[in-house]
Parts: sequence; structure tokens; C-alpha cells
Amino acid sequence: MLKLLNKPAVALISMLLLTGVPAAAEEVRGPDELVRQTVDEALRILRTDKDVQAGDARRIAALMEEKVVPHFDLPRMTRLAVGRPWREATPEQRDALIREFRTLLVRSYAAAFTFYRGISVEVRPVRMEVDAKEASVSSLIRLPGGAEPISVDYDMLLGNAAWKVYDVRVGGASLVINYRNIFAQEIQRGGIDGLLKNLVERNRGGAPATES
Repeated sequence: MLKLLNKPAVALISMLLLTGVPAAAEEVRGPDELVRQTVDEALRILRTDKDVQAGDARRIAALMEEKVVPHFDLPRMTRLAVGRPWREATPEQRDALIREFRTLLVRSYAAAFTFYRGISVEVRPVRMEVDAKEASVSSLIRLPGGAEPISVDYDMLLGNAAWKVYDVRVGGASLVINYRNIFAQEIQRGGIDGLLKNLVERNRGGAPATES
């Protein structure tokens, strides 16, 4: 069965930082400003929503769907995670892969969320050309209890007047590449259909497992 690495789980927690900004506002904000101005709102939700504080997986998943997912380029992320086999996938298989990958991210976030409380976040400014279409926004997540801070970088593309994330790197480790390594094993065993079957089973089953 598919397993998620601990660092990608941290990346999923960091995704909540991209909340609360209406689409029209993205037209006038740079990628770092977009992230920075939403941090306060994100942390407010983390600290004040009673259902979230209680670890309500459904509430957390609903927040992901409403506030986080729209800021991610899921078709691109899925294509990069599947890798070369994507070229042989039928349109129907591609649509199914995107749908199941989306569900996997949302469920993984909901399962991992309760392990990360009391965080603070520093978003660093980005130097880029005025007409740049790609950027990497760096942030530092500080954990409670004196734990070592975690660096989280968002790789983003500008399209249709909106910045969207297509990869997240935690401590330098790419979320997309981690998934690609996992997916490659499933594809080798059962092809695209085998990967899809595994994803469906995982998404319909219990919370995703993690490994060190």
C-alpha cells in the first residue's frame, strides 16, 4: 500500500498558509506577498476553530477543499508525480489520477494535522523580475518546544493572473519527487491501473500511513 513520508506530511500542514485570499486579489499580489498576507488568517484558523483544535478530520478536509486546493496546480502536480508513465495514460486515466491525487493530499493533511500545533511562520521576500512567471517562495516553520525549525519552499507558476503552487519542498525534499518514487513502485507492479486501484483503496480506507 502507498505510504507517505513524514516530510511530505509537514508540507501538507504548511499548505494551510495559502488560505483566505480571494482570486481577484492574486492579480495584484506577488507570490511572496500572497503567502505572507495569508499567514495571519491561517494561524487564526488553526488557533481559534474549535473543530480544528479537536482534530475533526472532516472539518480539516473541508478547509483544505475550500481554502487550499484552489491555490494548487493539481493537474501539473499529478503529472509530475506520475512521471513518464503519464504519457501513456488515457484521458480518462489522467482525470482519475488527478481526482485521486487530490483526495490523497486532502486526507493526508487531515490525518497529519493533529501532530502539529503551536507553530509560527516566517515568509521570506522573493527577488524576481517584474514580468516573471515562475517563483519560489521560502518560509520557515518554527515548532513549539524548541524543535528545529523546518524550511518549506513553494514552487509557483503564474497563469491566468493567479499564482499557483506546483511543488512544495520541505527541508529541500520535494513533495512531488517523494510521490513519484512511491508511485513508480506501484506502476512497475501494476501499471497505471494498478496505481489507480491502490490510490482508490487508500482514499476509501483508513488514514494514510507514514514512514520515517
